[in-house]
Amino acid sequence: MPGVNMCETTESGTGAGAASNPAVDRGVPAAPVERSLLDELVIANRVLFKHRVVDAFGHVSIRHDKDPERFLLARNMAPGLVTAEDIVEFHLDGTPVDAVGRSVYLERFIHGAIYRARPKVQAVVHSHAPAVVPFGVSASARLMPVWHMSGFLGLDTPVFEIRDVAGDATDLLIRSNRLGDALAASLGDACVVLMRGHGATVTGDSLRQAVFRAVYTQLNAELQLQAVQLGDVRYLTEGEVRTTTDSVGSQIDRAWNLWKCEVAN
Repeated sequence: MPGVNMCETTESGTGAGAASNPAVDRGVPAAPVERSLLDELVIANRVLFKHRVVDAFGHVSIRHDKDPERFLLARNMAPGLVTAEDIVEFHLDGTPVDAVGRSVYLERFIHGAIYRARPKVQAVVHSHAPAVVPFGVSASARLMPVWHMSGFLGLDTPVFEIRDVAGDATDLLIRSNRLGDALAASLGDACVVLMRGHGATVTGDSLRQAVFRAVYTQLNAELQLQAVQLGDVRYLTEGEVRTTTDSVGSQIDRAWNLWKCEVAN
């Protein structure tokens, strides 16, 4: 793992995704957590930054290994600068357990709502990956798998429209449990949901799977944007989606081990 960051991180708690005031803890003890879990969450943040899924904004969480009614997420800061000491524990309603006055992400409700709705989900990635955004705003083009690495997308990636829930004057951020629940409902049983004019949220049965899917969702979007310029795109079939999801999904550790080395140097 990298040592102390050479870049000083003093987040002000303002701006997109920030809390306007330091978070107020609920006043209950934090659950014990394995240091290895914290370290893996740090790696996930850095891998997502390295692969341009997130930049200064975006976040990744993991369900608590000792208490499924809690999750772990960094404080409000750029993902590429996260260390183990920056990880905060949350209840599924988004209330922090041990923020200790630190600012937290406004959109933590994305994570809590999905964990509530999908008990098997163990990790969530939210990003504003640029290549993905066009597929959330187009009325005709849908994000679909163009290669074997992204069969997990399925044939009908859902799109969340915040206007249907909160009108047409929001900042498009998921600032409440109500909006989080609506997003989780749009996600349904899928593993990726696009967010119109905003980005995407990706889930996984493990942290490594969620990161893998987030990286390859972005790459698929880039390839699809190139392919449609050539015309007559042939997407994966339903059968190919099932087969590639199983075969490629068994190789996630191969990618993770490479990515882990990349961000350790």
